[in-house]
Amino acid sequence: MVSSSVLGFPRIGANREVKKVVEAYWAGKQTAEALDKAVIEVMKTTWTSIKAHGVDFIPSNDFSVYDHVLDHSAIFNIIPPRYVGLNLSHLDLYFAMGRGRQADGVDVPASEMKKWFDSNYHYVVPEFSDKNEPKLNFNKPLGQWKDAKEAGINTRPVILGPLSFIILGKKARDASADFKPIDLLPKLLPVYSQLLSELKEAGVEWVQIDEPCLVLETASQYAKEYTSTYTELAKVSPKILIATYFGRLESNVDFVSKLPVAALHIDLDREPGQLDSVLTAIKPTSLILSLGLVSGRNIWKNDFAASLKLGQKAIDSLGSDRVIVATSSSLLHTPVTLASETKLEPSVKDFFSFALEKAEEVAILAKSLSGSQDAQVAAAIEANRVSIAKRREFESTSDDAVRKRVAAITEDDFKRKSPFPKRWEAQVPHLKLPKFPTTTIGSFPQTKEIRLARAKLTKGEITEDEYDEFIKKEIKLVVDFQEKVGLDLLVHGEPERNDMVQYFGERLNGFVFTQNGWVQSYGSRYVRPPIIVSDVSRPAPITVKWSSYAQSITQKPMKGMLTGPVTILNWSFPRIDVSREIQSKQLALALRDEVIDLEAAGIQAIQVDEPAIREGLPLRKEDWDAYLTWAVDSFRLATSGVEDKTQTHSHFCYSDFNDIFPSIQRLDADVISIEASKSDMKLLTAFNQFGYKNEIGPGVYDIHSPRVPSLQEIKDRLRDMLTTLPAHLLFVNPDCGLKTRAWKETEASLENLVQAAKWAREEYK
Repeated sequence: MVSSSVLGFPRIGANREVKKVVEAYWAGKQTAEALDKAVIEVMKTTWTSIKAHGVDFIPSNDFSVYDHVLDHSAIFNIIPPRYVGLNLSHLDLYFAMGRGRQADGVDVPASEMKKWFDSNYHYVVPEFSDKNEPKLNFNKPLGQWKDAKEAGINTRPVILGPLSFIILGKKARDASADFKPIDLLPKLLPVYSQLLSELKEAGVEWVQIDEPCLVLETASQYAKEYTSTYTELAKVSPKILIATYFGRLESNVDFVSKLPVAALHIDLDREPGQLDSVLTAIKPTSLILSLGLVSGRNIWKNDFAASLKLGQKAIDSLGSDRVIVATSSSLLHTPVTLASETKLEPSVKDFFSFALEKAEEVAILAKSLSGSQDAQVAAAIEANRVSIAKRREFESTSDDAVRKRVAAITEDDFKRKSPFPKRWEAQVPHLKLPKFPTTTIGSFPQTKEIRLARAKLTKGEITEDEYDEFIKKEIKLVVDFQEKVGLDLLVHGEPERNDMVQYFGERLNGFVFTQNGWVQSYGSRYVRPPIIVSDVSRPAPITVKWSSYAQSITQKPMKGMLTGPVTILNWSFPRIDVSREIQSKQLALALRDEVIDLEAAGIQAIQVDEPAIREGLPLRKEDWDAYLTWAVDSFRLATSGVEDKTQTHSHFCYSDFNDIFPSIQRLDADVISIEASKSDMKLLTAFNQFGYKNEIGPGVYDIHSPRVPSLQEIKDRLRDMLTTLPAHLLFVNPDCGLKTRAWKETEASLENLVQAAKWAREEYK
């Protein structure tokens, strides 16, 4: 009989309970006990709901109050020295590592964050050193399993595997020169063994060990370590399912199929073509195969007919007892449930499936593949067939004008009128910026008052005109502050924007939106990705009104702020019937019109942010060139319609750009701003290696932490930058937008930033 499985579930709660209680704890309005109680209630609700949908393998320990990778650092005592001896509770120490802390005599920055593979989720990067002394500080997987057991539910604990934990980390600053993170494995392995043996002794039957790094080419260099590690763990562990996702195993299946584990999970949503090679490799073994048929990354209803075909192929090869139907990955990347969506047009809503609905899909597929004669299963299969047919009919319609415009794109559309040196000569007298010009990335704090005004407009409690007057006052407040503090290139602060992607999607044709489709980005930061359902076009200008107003109240240059085509695509739920390249170029053409309109309205600098360009990169290098070609072309298509004197900017954050730096150069933005403060300034080596010639603003402080950087810290970072970057090309700016920060810390941080720039002008004349 075929079993069903969910690999993980959203952590937020159906009504954002976890986000609210975590932020209340940070604000000192809730106790640790209240936080723990709220978390347990959300977990119990999740487990009960998944069980009610008929799923056999229900996950536990997939839940985290901040980040599951950070959880493992805390569990295994991988604590950087800067967080040791602070006299903090375990919970406050944990949050200090994730978001920094500046209170009660403690002043420590947050740990570095990176994107979780090719998703918009950020994980906290573990820091490994030969000085680490791994030990089991607490057994969180066992605790959550017991919580579920007390609620009458048997779960399968989820653990990040030791190899992926190490590979996803970095070498710590205090490590010896010849130390490599993999060198810590012999110390770490006994602690994993202790954790797993405690699970087995408690009665845990199965454990899911996530090894997503197995889909990377680099996994093959650790084949010996994978083999020795799982040989040891299998001796003391409950039955192990190794979970891979987001990509294909390819040749790695040769050693993975020989690991002494009970089951292997593969992602057939992303890579259905790998099924044949995996079946061939594991057929002679006793491995159970978990088929990732239901997508953990998108919100489209599963096509049962296609999934049943793949499932039957696996059964024909292995037998039904060796097959599990599962989500392709954790459902962390999807909203909780469609039941909360009351405003979606019913015919469109029928196309979608969120986390709870996906759990039901998994159960129905497993029952159908097991030969169920249940009338409800048959009815569900038929309803799915009808729904998919309607979606295919909807997908077949198109906007001919948009399609023709994409088809008419020429090579000249990707090119600025002149190369950068000539543009720079035109921009210097036009913008009149000083040496080491200061700017911000775009957004300013989204206060409670701003959110309340937006909510009142949505509910019809204020008129559009009243809302516009409120927004004008907020823009003036931001502009006045920037002039007062001494910033050089100003922004309007984006008070009118709910989200950097959603705001644009709401003003473009081709998108639909949810009420409660929240997805975790990092920590307590959640976003509601728009859904692209049809061809994209711009019916009217989007940002010109507010940027023009902001420019009208200052003599300093104002920077127009747009979200780039690749980021809108990657931070939305895209169509699956049309290529990402086509969708990206449709978005680029819409934004090109906006850029040209901003220039015509007198905006002298225009920033088109592409923070997601790196995360969209395929996981295997052999697939990179095709993606980078259309991704870079999309940015250039959006920005190349302006005159030489108009300065184009772009922003990137929290990713490894060293390996794609030539593509960053090919974007040909006049100025790029890029995260640098939390990554030990390591990106600067790329600038040195590749000889970047355009203007650049590496972030001088981390905005994802409430901590205020000192003036000396910013001076030190500028000094480090200037060992690599030419002074005449250096902008001074934060790491990212200031939307999530409070005004008090924003004011203090930017005052220090401006003072540091003034110091640099004197120091480096």
